[in-house]
Amino acid sequence: MSDEKTKNKEKQLLEMVETFAEEYIDDEYKELSNKLVKKLGRKHDVPFKRGNLEIWASAVIYALGQINFLFDKSFEPYLTPDDICDYFNTKKSTVSTKAKKIRDTVNLGHHDKEFSTNRMLENNPLRDMVITEDGLIIPKSELMNFEENNVTPANLIAENLEMDEEEYINELKNFIVERNGRN
Repeated sequence: MSDEKTKNKEKQLLEMVETFAEEYIDDEYKELSNKLVKKLGRKHDVPFKRGNLEIWASAVIYALGQINFLFDKSFEPYLTPDDICDYFNTKKSTVSTKAKKIRDTVNLGHHDKEFSTNRMLENNPLRDMVITEDGLIIPKSELMNFEENNVTPANLIAENLEMDEEEYINELKNFIVERNGRN
């Protein structure tokens, strides 16, 4: 398919997802949908070059909805997968499959920095966490305490277990190796 035909399909797809987001969701989803379609359009093998554009439009909204809890009644905005599929006159099983393809193609997941809503990013439980040199995950606020006291998280844990730090780290490494079934 020529680049001109692909760009035309992209333009049509953009119009479809933007119209849906404006009518049923919000401006943030409109922007995220737009960004996702454009990112898919930059891929070497543009996924929406082939197939029904209504299915691709449904799948774009569906994929974004999955990672942003659009289908969870306790969140706002809220829609069901059926709402999306009914609007575009598509089948949920087909749309779900295409949404998975989209998520895989752009490595889309929960708390994705590029495609999550602001609410999801703000509520990310790991946003204020860091991985230490010891491989432990701790709150950023605690990192300062460790640095000020010239102690590592591994040292603190080892002390609480009445072990020395090196012994604790070796025990932790052995546990991980055993747990993963490697020698």
